[in-house]
Amino acid sequence: MGEASGSNPDGSTQNLGRFIYNKMSSNNKVGETQSLCPICKEVIHAELLDIDGRVTIKKKCSIHGSFEDIYWGNLEHYKWTLGFMNGKSGVENPRTIRKNGCPNDCGICNEHKSHTVLGIIDITNRCNLRCPPCFANAGRSGYVYEPSKEQIRDMLLNLRNNKPVPTYAIQFSGGEPTLRDDLPELIEMAKELGFLHIEVNTNGIRFANDFDYAQKVWEAGANTIYLQFDGTDDNIYKKTRGVPLFEKKLKAIENWRKLNGIIVLVVTLIKGVNDHHLGEIIKFAVKNSDVVKCVNVQPISFSGKASEMDVKSNRITTYDFINLVEKQTNGKIKAKHFYPVPSVTTISRFVEAYSADKFPVFSTHPCCGVGTFLLTNGNDYKTINEIVDVDKFFSLLREMSYDLKKEKNSKKVKFTKFKSMARLFAELPFIIKDPKVKDLILDVLKERSYKATSNFSENALLIGCMHFMDAWNFDLRRVERCCIHYSLPNGKIIPFCSYNTLHREEVEREFAMKSI
Repeated sequence: MGEASGSNPDGSTQNLGRFIYNKMSSNNKVGETQSLCPICKEVIHAELLDIDGRVTIKKKCSIHGSFEDIYWGNLEHYKWTLGFMNGKSGVENPRTIRKNGCPNDCGICNEHKSHTVLGIIDITNRCNLRCPPCFANAGRSGYVYEPSKEQIRDMLLNLRNNKPVPTYAIQFSGGEPTLRDDLPELIEMAKELGFLHIEVNTNGIRFANDFDYAQKVWEAGANTIYLQFDGTDDNIYKKTRGVPLFEKKLKAIENWRKLNGIIVLVVTLIKGVNDHHLGEIIKFAVKNSDVVKCVNVQPISFSGKASEMDVKSNRITTYDFINLVEKQTNGKIKAKHFYPVPSVTTISRFVEAYSADKFPVFSTHPCCGVGTFLLTNGNDYKTINEIVDVDKFFSLLREMSYDLKKEKNSKKVKFTKFKSMARLFAELPFIIKDPKVKDLILDVLKERSYKATSNFSENALLIGCMHFMDAWNFDLRRVERCCIHYSLPNGKIIPFCSYNTLHREEVEREFAMKSI
């Protein structure tokens, strides 16, 4: 794998993870954390252990006994991944105060280490499917949770009021959000409140069946549909969703293509069901990269309905994912091409230092997710790692961030900015082989705009993996760095894994409309 090397000139804690590993490692002990008992959900002590070259999380509840689960598929890769641990980027106005400890004080508390990069609002728990692996247990609760338009406005405002960085990206989710006829109105409201990126999390059935509705959603301001997509074979959908759905997926994609929209294919990855199909999904995405701009793979999280499945036989780790991709693309996309999500904080820190403004920072835990870009050309592609020396690029930005931040005199700051941009123009041609890609990346760094980012994405396809946690592999170190947060009717903002593992049922019951 590549190396997260160098000092921390941008003020981050890039090597903090490796320091933690070295300090904690003794015998087969890799580290310590706090986790949950999978039965009673009480917070308990947990150890991370090296067992046969893999990282295992082991814990013991005084009432329900011992539990263990695979945490990471390879010890050496885990150590490399931790090297991308980054500094804090929390909020200045927490909604709760930490009293009883994480994750009981979620809301978000004063000790949370990341601000909200993506806000999520569940606008209904109704659903037109009964998917076996649904983490939200949608449609099975026996009651309707469906916040009013006024409640949703308050939830949106709560995200926009985050300081020092308001939330710019929102996802309307569920249940199935397209079951609400007023979804276009909610999108318009989000746009009016200043959200720059608005996406809809959907199974695509209504978008496939009702083009007029899809058009209303797009015209209201939805940038992206976050489309459930488990493969290109209906035998897979029969297992993951209970019914054949591939033709519906194709129709939803075609309708969104007509609207010049953007699609993220969201894959629930289940061992023995569709883990053999990643190569085919990537081929499909490349073939449809005029509209598909991301494949987001989510190894199954054993919460909600999926908590009834056998954890040991179905667990897939991030390390498993990257190696499956390498094998199924015949080495065209290599495991070493995937970098942890917080690696991109180097870009955010440089942009902040250059502009003196605050920007969204992906200061999530390195074990939360990985990604790489494919640069597409028809049905062919190259990974960005073939064109960009990623380690040198990050190193250059870190050095320039340090130079910019250390200057306090306004005249010297102005000169340092000029010198930094001159250095970018001089050194990027040796770091980025393709002149067009170099210019697109320069535009992102100079303009710092949503449009510049969109221009870069025009011929780029992000392949990513977000490994959401459940009660079995729950790690409070990861929770406290989460940057994907639910906004709720009670005024709280709760991290994704904490909400789906602990808080969802309580919140939905409190604000339920009626029984069904």
